[in-house]
Amino acid sequence: MIDLRSDTLTKPTEEMRKAAYAADVGDDVYGEDPTVNLLEKKAAEILGKEAALFVTSGTQGNQIAVLTHCQPGNEILLEAESHIFFYESGAVAALAGVQTRTISGENGAMNPLHIEAAIRGEDQHFPETGLICIENTHNRAGGAVVPPSNMRDIYTVAQKYNIPVHVDGARLFNAVASTGHSIKEFTQYCDTVQICLSKGLGAPVGSIIAGPKDFIKKARKWRKRLGGGLRQVGIIAAPAMVALTKMTERLTEDHDNARFLAECLKNFEGLEVVSSVDTNIVVIDVSGLNMNAGEFVEALKEKGVLSVTFGDILVRLTTHYDVNRRDIQKAVSAIHELVNERNGRY
Repeated sequence: MIDLRSDTLTKPTEEMRKAAYAADVGDDVYGEDPTVNLLEKKAAEILGKEAALFVTSGTQGNQIAVLTHCQPGNEILLEAESHIFFYESGAVAALAGVQTRTISGENGAMNPLHIEAAIRGEDQHFPETGLICIENTHNRAGGAVVPPSNMRDIYTVAQKYNIPVHVDGARLFNAVASTGHSIKEFTQYCDTVQICLSKGLGAPVGSIIAGPKDFIKKARKWRKRLGGGLRQVGIIAAPAMVALTKMTERLTEDHDNARFLAECLKNFEGLEVVSSVDTNIVVIDVSGLNMNAGEFVEALKEKGVLSVTFGDILVRLTTHYDVNRRDIQKAVSAIHELVNERNGRY
């Protein structure tokens, strides 16, 4: 099977496996795991923040950020199809007691004027705006990069009203690889940031939250409350360090494969590539084949390629470390065969 469902499916490299085996470990709840301490220090340095915290997942990182920034009864502003709103099981309401107010963006980028208009004034009828969240890259916008200029303008609005900004940067290093900007050119326009080490970077588990020291101190307590207090965590922090320091440069290979895939699919009658393919995600509309997304995914699976539905008529294909150009070419052939069958050519 050629697996294009997600970059979360990457398997740890041999170097990561060896690093896990050889890791120097201690009890992280006591602050005594040297490997995770080194990882957090290195992550803070790379991301341009005072401190960092290792957490089990991107969702846990985002939720800890909301819990730390907000008070129950607050409202958070975020893009209408963002991961925090769409894919995190309503956790901001269930855990933090905050409500969401969504802003429709363009290619994942929110208009700063729309954000400013959505900020609540002083009125006993309204919830206080407690946080603004930006997702970069934006998953449901097809891996689109939110440019630093847009982040800057949003951050300027946020500072005007003294509202913190959190970036769900699960794939932020993909934005770096796509644009040539440094990571700090993105992270300078937020108070806190979450990055995943277990997607395109290939670590088996783990994410990082970074921000001010006092924020991370409070976030560590929220991690404990959520059952995320870790013990001999160096076992997983060691491969995460490999991901952070050695796997970011190779993301351009995934982007090249995604663009190659998209260019091939554009020539197939009945398919439409609807994403801009900034990074490693290709979204296609299959309605021209008189199929819904679920039918397409199942039919493609029978031909040896795994993909995921992205709505009723949209399908997502994601390139990653464990998929090379030859795999992409085989996937293109399988899709071509399926298209020809649907168009009555076989």
